[in-house]
Amino acid sequence: MRFWSRPALEASPTWEALLPAEMLLQEQMADVLVVEQQQAWGSSVAFGGRLLLSPGRAVDVLRARLEPRGYTPFLREERGTAWVYALPLAEVTGRPNPLVNLGLFVATVLTTLLAGAWPLGGVSPSELLANPTRLLVGLPFSASLLAILLVHELGHYTLGRRRGIPISLPYFIPAPPPLFPVGTLGAVIRLRGPVRDRRALFDMAVAGPLAGLILAIPICVAGLKLSSVIPMPPASSGAGLELGESLLLKLLEWLVLGPLPADRVVLLHPVGVAAWFGFFVTVLNLMPVGQLDGGHLVYALFGRRHGLISKLAVGMLVLIGLAFGSPTWLIWPLLIVLLMGFQHAPPLDDITPLDGKRWALGIFSLLLLLVLLPPVPLAVR
Repeated sequence: MRFWSRPALEASPTWEALLPAEMLLQEQMADVLVVEQQQAWGSSVAFGGRLLLSPGRAVDVLRARLEPRGYTPFLREERGTAWVYALPLAEVTGRPNPLVNLGLFVATVLTTLLAGAWPLGGVSPSELLANPTRLLVGLPFSASLLAILLVHELGHYTLGRRRGIPISLPYFIPAPPPLFPVGTLGAVIRLRGPVRDRRALFDMAVAGPLAGLILAIPICVAGLKLSSVIPMPPASSGAGLELGESLLLKLLEWLVLGPLPADRVVLLHPVGVAAWFGFFVTVLNLMPVGQLDGGHLVYALFGRRHGLISKLAVGMLVLIGLAFGSPTWLIWPLLIVLLMGFQHAPPLDDITPLDGKRWALGIFSLLLLLVLLPPVPLAVR
């Protein structure tokens, strides 16, 4: 739903063809907007002028009046003029089927148990085939990782529902080893319709990363206490994957294990690996790009400057990837551009700004990237 992407003018009907709809819609907003300008494109109509009600109240009144007539109102301000865009009804997409969510969650439980038992727990595939109960070796890893992901998504879901956003239950994404060593690609939720205003968008977006992070930190501390400090393997030993360290992880490591000699490294317990992946998921989601959590935050904070900020963020990721020789920060921007792009659907009320507390929390959340982002997330030794 991108109402700013207007169709080509030659494909638009004439103003005369839209006149009956225009007159009907204008009647519905006589006590909401002093109409000074009108525009039409496609099957949509826009009215510019001076609002007689607060933007939030105007949205409520116009939705009640226009949606039964097949239109959804969007409010925005341009050069001091309030505009009401009446677009063909933005219907809720797709009917929810909780069985799909449950099935994906169960599949992800199995794949993360397999990851925790096999690549991370040292149980061979032949052992698992001979004795399937050995799969329970992966339980500490699976429970830790799924708890972080579930709390993250339930943060979105709970705040979204509380703010009246049509939001889906979480969809977990199973990814069995050896395709993906941790057994999952995370989880996602879907917005099934437009968001009411920037405040609702902000509350829904910020709740997930902060909730997941609050749980990931104590799980990381527990994982570090269960971990071992070993001599650093030679670079050519083929010891496997090396997980990159962020500033936060270095701080927690120092607090739990103390200063380490230069020739020692931490062999993370599977619970610690779960926490590392939880931090990494938070980093990926907080990127101020597109419709990631960070992208939602940027739109809530900066509105239509979201597109420029998204492009700058992708450029910074590419520079980090080149500077540190990290393929991760070269592949992830490419996926963002190809799969997501830089645009963001507007809320119904795009005028009402955030309050000071939300601004402070939003800036803090985006600054978390500085302490959570590992310059080289994964390296093969």
